[in-house]
Amino acid sequence: MRWAWKIGVVRGIEIDIHFTFLLLVAWVAVGAYATRGSAFDVLSSVLFLIPLFAIIVLHELGHALTAQRFGIQTRNITLYPIGGVARLERMPDDPRQELLVALAGPAVNVVLAALLYVILLLTGGVQSWTDIHWLSGNLLLNLFWINVTLAAFNLLPAFPMDGGRVLRALLAARMGADQATQIAAAVGKSMAFLFGLLGFFGHNPFLLLIALFVWMGAAQEASLVHVKSVLSSVPVSHLMMSEFHTVSPADPLRIAVHHLLAGYHLDFPVVSSGSVVGILTRHNLVDGLSRFGEEIPVEKVMNRDFLTVDASDMAEVAIARLQEQGQRSAVVESNRQLVGLLSLENIGEFLLIRGALDQRKQRTKAVFPLL
Repeated sequence: MRWAWKIGVVRGIEIDIHFTFLLLVAWVAVGAYATRGSAFDVLSSVLFLIPLFAIIVLHELGHALTAQRFGIQTRNITLYPIGGVARLERMPDDPRQELLVALAGPAVNVVLAALLYVILLLTGGVQSWTDIHWLSGNLLLNLFWINVTLAAFNLLPAFPMDGGRVLRALLAARMGADQATQIAAAVGKSMAFLFGLLGFFGHNPFLLLIALFVWMGAAQEASLVHVKSVLSSVPVSHLMMSEFHTVSPADPLRIAVHHLLAGYHLDFPVVSSGSVVGILTRHNLVDGLSRFGEEIPVEKVMNRDFLTVDASDMAEVAIARLQEQGQRSAVVESNRQLVGLLSLENIGEFLLIRGALDQRKQRTKAVFPLL
């Protein structure tokens, strides 16, 4: 089921709106009606969301278009009730490029705020720059302060805000990316703790929500970068399944069913005359059984568009290719010979084992610090 609807495309970047956005529309409408009891105020409040989220889209496009300059594509931009998310394929490895990508979003808000400031000065329509009324006030003044607020908030040095990535990029120019991320994540968690205290003692649930959001974002970013650091030095040959079953194009699906139920693995390379010609995924198998039955040949339902990686490739590169092509498994070859099968399950199990061993090493160092 698709949880977002496409509302446009800019420079090849799809703009989506998540279904939960409707909850924000309903919340704004109910709040406006409860406050003033006027249908006009309800309509004005809902319509105000249009320029607000147009600004958010421009902010995310700042990130996405800057990333495009460095050869990094953006899968889509999705609008949620709490803001927008640009799903970049990856962040740049070069700290200078990451710095520019991170600053591009707030820079858009700064430019918009400057333009609105000039327009407001030229028109002379501002009596007081701090006298803000969201429904009945000056629309341009409201938009000016929204841009100022978005720029300032996003530059806070805490993941997942842009300021956290700016801090990480500045630190990464002097140290490793993993260490820089751990420091930036620690700063982010400290800010989240501060937000939590202010929200708790100030009876502000919004600050408590921000605190939770920042804490989770910092922890997730630190975990992702640590995993990337680990996998950047591990070859695919250390992760792949070297014991696996293959099927031939002429085999009936019941052969693959037998292997699947025996618990070997979920996807099966399809081999003909010593060469891999396809891959039969569990999805292919189940779909084929539903449509044709278990006697249909494998070649009728197998996936011919499959991913092949070399056993000497680094795991980080292989995972990136899996994500780019939307695959969950890949055929592993060495000297053009099938030697293994790599799946997301393999990678998860490797990280689980590696994490357990790392924890043991840390406990050993704590007990025997001089060793």
